[in-house]
Amino acid sequence: MIRKFSFLITLVFLCICTSCEKQNTTESCVVINEIMAVNNITQADQNGEYDDWIELGNSCELRLNLSGYYLSDSKSKLNKWRFPEGTTIEGRGYLTIWADGDTLQSGLHTSFKLSSDGENLYFSTPDLLIIDKVEYPAQYQEISFARNPNLTGDFRWQTPTFSAPNN
Repeated sequence: MIRKFSFLITLVFLCICTSCEKQNTTESCVVINEIMAVNNITQADQNGEYDDWIELGNSCELRLNLSGYYLSDSKSKLNKWRFPEGTTIEGRGYLTIWADGDTLQSGLHTSFKLSSDGENLYFSTPDLLIIDKVEYPAQYQEISFARNPNLTGDFRWQTPTFSAPNN
């Protein structure tokens, strides 16, 4: 009887632990949270340039490693831009990536730009499985396209909330 009870307790514990691990992975926690494809005065990068930007948000408590994950504006080429080794996103935090086609600048700068006429944006695993996708229409100047409620809702037009919760 004690053996059966011990086995049952162990089985329940393993199920709970497996569930916790799945709930704290990049695939289940990180989403495309906000984009801005027409940025002329809202937010400058570290070089003072006003480029397109993509904000990822992490809904989990743990810092997650994005090394080897991808962003792309093409479903037929999901590996267009790869996150460099050592790239992380803080728990309950945000990570901004500049979509300016200038990979020679320091920081996170993609090899592609966002189209102001609208297109798709993909966030994929190292195995090229799509984690998140946003299809956005033609952009308005200095207005972002963001999830509302923050991290979970549908995309809507709003005043940009660069590296902060969408409201």
